[in-house]
Amino acid sequence: MPIRLDVKRKFSSRSDRVKSLDLHPQEPWLLVSLFNGAVHIWDFDKSVLVKQFEVTTLPVRAAKFISRKAWVVTGADDMCVSVFNYNTLDKVHSFEAHTDYIRSVAVHPTQPYVLSSSDDMLIKLWDWDKKWQCSQVFESHTHFVMQVVFNPKDNNIFASVSLDCKIKVWQIGQPIPNFTLEGHEAGINCLDFYHGGDKPYLVSGADDKTVKIWDYQNKACVQTLEGHAQNVSAVAFHPELPIIITGSEDGTVRVWHSSTYRLETTLNYGLDRVWCMAHCKGSNNFALGYDEGSVVIKLGREEPAMSMDTSGKLIFARHSEMQQANLRNLGDVEIKDGERLTLAVKDMGSCDIFPQTIQHNPNGRFVVMCGDGEYIISTAMALRSKAFGSGIQEFVWAADSSEYAVRDMSFSKIKIFKNFKEKKSFSPQYGAEGIFGGNLLGVKSVNSLSFYSWDSLELVRRIMVVPQKVYWSENGELCAICTEESFYILRYDQSAVDTAFENKDEIEEDGVEIAFDVLSEIPEVVRTGTWVGDCFIYSSSVNRLNYFVGGEIITIAHLDRVMYILGYLPKENRVYLGDKDVNVVSYSLPLSVLEYQTCVMREDFDAADKYLPQIPMDQRTRVAHFLEKRGFKKQALVVTTDPEHKFEIAVAVKDVATAVKLAREQESEQHWKQLADLALSMSELGLAKQCLVEAKDYSGLLLLASSTGDRQAVAQLSKDAKEDGKNNISFLGSYLLGDLDACIDLLVATGRPAEAALFSRSHKPSRMSELVAIWKEHLAKTNPKAAESLADPTDYPNLFPGLEESLEMERQRDASRPAGVDLPSAASSVTDQSITPQAETPATIAAVAAPAAAAESTAAVDDDDDDDDFDLDGEDLGDVGDVDIDDLEDFDM
Repeated sequence: MPIRLDVKRKFSSRSDRVKSLDLHPQEPWLLVSLFNGAVHIWDFDKSVLVKQFEVTTLPVRAAKFISRKAWVVTGADDMCVSVFNYNTLDKVHSFEAHTDYIRSVAVHPTQPYVLSSSDDMLIKLWDWDKKWQCSQVFESHTHFVMQVVFNPKDNNIFASVSLDCKIKVWQIGQPIPNFTLEGHEAGINCLDFYHGGDKPYLVSGADDKTVKIWDYQNKACVQTLEGHAQNVSAVAFHPELPIIITGSEDGTVRVWHSSTYRLETTLNYGLDRVWCMAHCKGSNNFALGYDEGSVVIKLGREEPAMSMDTSGKLIFARHSEMQQANLRNLGDVEIKDGERLTLAVKDMGSCDIFPQTIQHNPNGRFVVMCGDGEYIISTAMALRSKAFGSGIQEFVWAADSSEYAVRDMSFSKIKIFKNFKEKKSFSPQYGAEGIFGGNLLGVKSVNSLSFYSWDSLELVRRIMVVPQKVYWSENGELCAICTEESFYILRYDQSAVDTAFENKDEIEEDGVEIAFDVLSEIPEVVRTGTWVGDCFIYSSSVNRLNYFVGGEIITIAHLDRVMYILGYLPKENRVYLGDKDVNVVSYSLPLSVLEYQTCVMREDFDAADKYLPQIPMDQRTRVAHFLEKRGFKKQALVVTTDPEHKFEIAVAVKDVATAVKLAREQESEQHWKQLADLALSMSELGLAKQCLVEAKDYSGLLLLASSTGDRQAVAQLSKDAKEDGKNNISFLGSYLLGDLDACIDLLVATGRPAEAALFSRSHKPSRMSELVAIWKEHLAKTNPKAAESLADPTDYPNLFPGLEESLEMERQRDASRPAGVDLPSAASSVTDQSITPQAETPATIAAVAAPAAAAESTAAVDDDDDDDDFDLDGEDLGDVGDVDIDDLEDFDM
């Protein structure tokens, strides 16, 4: 049967005739050399031209990346080899290498060597470490040497083809070829080595319109491929897939099976003649060069053929070679998250087909290998064949390890097998575009997904969604349906389905309506996934390893490349992933965490409490966040080990005792402020006072004391604030108490005699003379002339109209009321309601900005600053000496 080969065009660009191509081993870059002498580098993922070089005005017939040097090396009809740095676009070196057109260049994979071949019938070896010295000349061909290629299995061996109809195999250091292969009837244009380790093959294409496969050990042609209508100009063994790709001047690209030599498919992109092609090890990308442009296609799937059973035994394929490893046999080596595991690999022999997928059955006893439209079921231990079949599109296991289904290739028929014998078959009513295994048999149609019972093949439920993958939990209660844009979590009700099947009247056209209940829809694209309990672990399209539980997505790790989930080992508490190169990594995910979260989802907290002691301490905060998001904040308070998180939860659930304890342990002023806000919201004024004291929040204490009419607290606050250098708070406290002398003294003490004098003019005229004298003394240090212009009200009473009336009013005020009438002389309504007895700290403080009225009052005398208050806590903001002397009359002093 034909191989299942998906072909997807990723990039296409029209240009002048393409003479050579190469793919960068790390970047998504395509190197294109053109007949017009230009060289382009395209980002084929974004279809963007990222670099370009003007090498010459003649055709550039060969170009290759040298990625380890960030170079591009070219060979052209100007007979020169040129080297460019593709980062800076500078020409590194250029020299005349041949006496005729250069047809091909090849870069040694490890040594500083470049081979070039030419129409002068010579092959030359260049060493860039020796300033591009010619280390060796290989001479034997009698016509143009069209291409040279290094052997990927032995880098000291290379082969060349020529229009003299001969293939020659050489060894570096030897002047004559090791041997010559002959068989083509016309000039040979191209060749390539087989990349696998099982066959010593190379392929060649010639002007006789044929492609030949050669065994270079036996020096014999093993197969001739015919079908092209014109000269064969390019050939390649695909480095990852069992295919040979050939291109011809007839405009077609043909894909052949490398084992059966059957023609699998023919591609034609309408760009006229094919001239070259390129591939890269480890990638399924393949580049084609034409008369009118270039194309990059993706062949097959990059997901590796590998599978892991529940005990950690891993089986994977490298080409047709099967290999085995045990993830539990890693010894006592400390495993780090994301670090590649060193596996002890055991060869299991060759498979009769090229496996594209490998799947263990649920109990791990058997493994199925699918490819080329065939499947082989073997024992997992020794790969002893138990069953096989052909003509199938897909294979899936049921939840019952002895049962499986296959989808027929030609008739869209699905066959069910039990114990390796066909039990039933049927053709789904809505068609079969794909099938999925698990608790129910899933059948994908053009616009829906239908679930069938494995036993009766009755329709359980049809859902209008087009899935890419379906994953069932081990107990069969939960199902993840993954589409191209999102995935859905559904709960399956087996008892409701059984009841409906007993009462046929409850079954509708689309099956049992209550069979599934949609729990969540998550707008993420799942690449691979697996269930552990009620937790769905998956790798996403944006390279994140996440798990979903209870409506929440928790990220385990950010992956640096595309990874595929192999499975989860509970005893190791790790989830394992593999990449396309069969490298295996793992990440820690304790089973106790998953079990605990599963119990929480079921609201079975008694069972959850049994798992809690098993959860590692470094995982508990993550679990607490999960509980918090689910609304179980009290449980989260018990689980979390992060003091910050614990305090936040304690405040959220109003657990004052715990919050006070944590605030004392951490000695955080911010925590005390948060706790004060909580106490105020609960009308716990005593606790609020205590918290504000601990937080040294003077503003908050001022607000609390003034709001409750606590004169004693305000007085103490003013005193303590002054001692602590919080002059603004001290001033406002004294002002609220009506202690005007204290306000004035504070202004003088902080170097603000001008503000003190102006304040006394409005509030305490009896001290004006005293303050003017101080002001003069202070101002004389910087501006003596201005100081002399200040008028003392004692000496110049005529400049102060109404002064006597102001003094009389001051005497009457002082006689009629005690200091502090601004606050009611009521006993404090604040009582000490602290949670635990403790010594009262001497400081008093406050958490809200100063009252607006007081701010306006202070702003009226702050003639040297634009701030809204005195800013007494800072430095001197200015000097009255900067004021124009003519304006002093306006002070009215």
